[in-house]
Amino acid sequence: MHHPLTALAVGLGCALATAPALSAQRVAPTAAALTLSRQAAIDSALSRNPQLEAARQQIAQAKARVTEARAFPDLGLAYTVSDEAGLFRPGGGTSNEFDVGMTIPFPSRLVLRGRVAGADVESSRFDYQGLRQQLASATAQAYDALLVAQQHARDLREGQQLAEEFLKRTEARFEGGTAAKLDVIKARVELAQAANDLIATERDISNARASLNRLMGRPLGADLELTDSLAVPPAIPDLDSLEVAALRLRPELRSLAAQRAGANSAVSLARQYWVPDIDLTLGRIGGGGAPTTWSTEVGIGFPLFFWQHHNGEVAEAEHHRQELNAVASDLTAQIAQEVRTAHADASTALRQAVYLRDELVPEAREAYRIASVSYGLGGSSTLEVLDARRTLLDAQSQYADALGAVNDAVAQLELAVGAPLDSSARLPGDPDAQ
Repeated sequence: MHHPLTALAVGLGCALATAPALSAQRVAPTAAALTLSRQAAIDSALSRNPQLEAARQQIAQAKARVTEARAFPDLGLAYTVSDEAGLFRPGGGTSNEFDVGMTIPFPSRLVLRGRVAGADVESSRFDYQGLRQQLASATAQAYDALLVAQQHARDLREGQQLAEEFLKRTEARFEGGTAAKLDVIKARVELAQAANDLIATERDISNARASLNRLMGRPLGADLELTDSLAVPPAIPDLDSLEVAALRLRPELRSLAAQRAGANSAVSLARQYWVPDIDLTLGRIGGGGAPTTWSTEVGIGFPLFFWQHHNGEVAEAEHHRQELNAVASDLTAQIAQEVRTAHADASTALRQAVYLRDELVPEAREAYRIASVSYGLGGSSTLEVLDARRTLLDAQSQYADALGAVNDAVAQLELAVGAPLDSSARLPGDPDAQ
């Protein structure tokens, strides 16, 4: 009768034997891998992501509305035949009249309409800038997610190598009569588990690669070769300076400021309901043997029911302005809170990453080294070595996750501030959106 662990080891051993072939088949690239730095990935996303193209078209639409707001009305042409012999028989008419007319807007109305529409253009530009920052942050985080998945794969390959070495030593001790058969089976199970973990990591790498490719506007399955590596970022700037910078730089606040300026112009425009537009018509009258005459007609509109305007368009514009003022107050507090939250997250993540790098990972590596050497000398047991190996892998996995978390937290903090924390780094401009 076979021992249950023996059957498990045989099954996992088969998985281990077929894992390299499956791995090679799964990750084999269909084309040459694109060598990519983090900044190059951001530049690619900012130049190829379709969301930005949609935003650029929205800016172009807002510019077109400025032209519409400042445009003069078209001319109106009218031709009248009088004294017809019958209905729809203009040839029998004895006189005719030709009129040319147009409405001349009051100059201040044209100016205010242009300001209202121009405010929409400025607001759209700042919204576009905010979208670029969000896309850059998402791309940086996707890049780091792929780096984390690849780091997990490297750590697991190192763990697999350690498991292979441990299996060889355990088999040697079993042959020498100093280790039990069960210890060999446990070592084989540990090696097979390492192979299965590597297979699962390939899925994580594939998903992270697809996410990064989508942001860059590339085929999801395209292969990538990342040139940057995960590292602990420098110290986080103090909170007060970041909060002041955010209230000055955040595109949402600048967009809202443009909207408020447009709302002020809209209120002034609504209050000019009493200012008349001029309707001007020039006419020529002739036919029937009578001498040709000319006519001039000038007309204006008079707001007889003025309270309708006060309670209508004037009230609507005024309430919209008050709405934007309230939104501005809330948005200012929201941005300050976002900066504080992101700063706390980044500071905490930075301390965790430094602790793992400087203390936990070195201690776990040293503990495994001691247990491995002791096992070779016949001191430590199999369980002690396996436990030390798992502790080392856990510490390395935590450190890789912590590196990804701290870089993501810094990216979120930069998004909350509205600018890179490093003053030498700048988000590339986009002349198409100017």
